[in-house]
Amino acid sequence: MTPPGGWRASLAGRRLYLCTPDRPDLESFLDACLSGGVDLVQVRDKHLDARPLVARARRALAVCRDHGVPCILNDRPDLALEADMDGVHVGQDDVSPAIARRIVGDGRVVGLSTHAPAELDASVDEPVDYVSAGPVVPTPTKPGRPGTGNEYVTYATARAGRPVFVTGGVTPETVPALVEAGARHFVVVRYLVAADDPAAAAARLRRAVDDSLDEAADRNGAPSGW
Repeated sequence: MTPPGGWRASLAGRRLYLCTPDRPDLESFLDACLSGGVDLVQVRDKHLDARPLVARARRALAVCRDHGVPCILNDRPDLALEADMDGVHVGQDDVSPAIARRIVGDGRVVGLSTHAPAELDASVDEPVDYVSAGPVVPTPTKPGRPGTGNEYVTYATARAGRPVFVTGGVTPETVPALVEAGARHFVVVRYLVAADDPAAAAARLRRAVDDSLDEAADRNGAPSGW
């Protein structure tokens, strides 16, 4: 069930953000990932036409609602509104965050991709609830886009003024260095999408995130930045 006022206020407490394409087992896949510790979901599919995308987004949303987790649609604020999604995520080449906000309203989440310091700096005045930063390493999800390196994670988390979800190569092995660079929130794609056992993989990744953040807090006190 969506809380009064939407999910916007809860984003700072969410740590593991699954970005998934459509797939034949979408509902059981999402149920497994959410059971393993995913606490934010984005449906991102560049191939479906509008009507089937809305239908699949609604099915994903139903699973997320059962788990009390927000479900966001990629790129299309108009379809996010039609499907009654919890928000929309837009990229640098999509409609502007201001237009996305006007379409979906104040009760829904609006997120924005950033890949470089200039984009991050420009996002500070945009009506968005979170930004993504990356990809830290090159990834098939963003073909042709070079990796930003961990330095951009540090830059973004220090300056964004809102939650920063780090993208690109997030695995249990890479999480500790990302936390050291300032990351507090993580986007995962391949590690779960390609997993034979998504529930177990999500649990391993969530455990790595929680343990790394707890260790950082023990060393440094309450974590700073976003």
